[in-house]
Amino acid sequence: MTEYGLHCSHEQIPPAELLTAVIAAERAGFDAAMCSDHFSPWSERQGQSAFAWSWLGAAMQATNLSFGIVNAPGQRYHPAIIAQAIATLGAMFPGRFWAALGSGEYSNEHVTGGPWPRKEVRNARLRECVDVIRELLGGAEVSHDGLVTVDRAKLWTRPETPPALIGAAISTKTAAWCAEWADGLVTVNAPEEHLRAMIDAYRDAGGRGPVCLQVHLSWASTEAAAEAIAYDQWRSNVFAPPVCWDLELAEHFDVISEHVPLAKVREVVNISADLDRHVQWLRDYAALGFDRIYLHHVGQDLTGFVETFGAKVLPAVR
Repeated sequence: MTEYGLHCSHEQIPPAELLTAVIAAERAGFDAAMCSDHFSPWSERQGQSAFAWSWLGAAMQATNLSFGIVNAPGQRYHPAIIAQAIATLGAMFPGRFWAALGSGEYSNEHVTGGPWPRKEVRNARLRECVDVIRELLGGAEVSHDGLVTVDRAKLWTRPETPPALIGAAISTKTAAWCAEWADGLVTVNAPEEHLRAMIDAYRDAGGRGPVCLQVHLSWASTEAAAEAIAYDQWRSNVFAPPVCWDLELAEHFDVISEHVPLAKVREVVNISADLDRHVQWLRDYAALGFDRIYLHHVGQDLTGFVETFGAKVLPAVR
């Protein structure tokens, strides 16, 4: 049976408010949660970007939900530090935590001052990081010289069972590549034919574990309000790679998205005031074979969304 979770967007909502929302989500019937891990928002209108790892400790203590995070090791984060963070949460909350690993976006990674590598180099660096993290979680002392450098690192606090390392992908090529090393796959909503191809690419390449989907949606009491929320908060997120990977600052995203039409936003956000429409979208995603679906309401106030979807949408899709 498909699990339905809440996506917690640190780049949009202050961490204390997000903590309140995820506590409410558990009470409303959500099964799980996941969060972003950004240094910068996608737009100055979003206006936030708290440190996700601090928040995770509070959120996991305050609820009994399973949690995941989408992280980019290798530039802003050294893989040994990420391994330590994963191990600590895994030890404190056994069986409730997973980490999805991806190659990152320059808007978050430029802060360390290093050059932004080509995509193929970022993928190679990510694979090195995955191997380092796995070895550390397995108890080995790790030294490594390559695109990342590790000197005699060892984790002294580890969980009995290492948390899953899931691959983050938006293309079929990357999904197939993730199958080489990942314990599962996570992607974002797209046309059904593309999502079906993503699952097939991962499974056909031998991919194991759950396939997960993050669904961007906008709901309000009227269609106009739902459209306004999506347009204000998410029109800077409509750009395909390499644009979304390579821009540096939130103000850059605001400049290039100034004249984005609402129709373009509708291509990446499920916008509707009709709850039955949202139910059907979610049923269609589940029918494709997704094991976990995380709902990301792109608005900055989650109260009405959590209450309403918990009461009316989740029971319908289950």
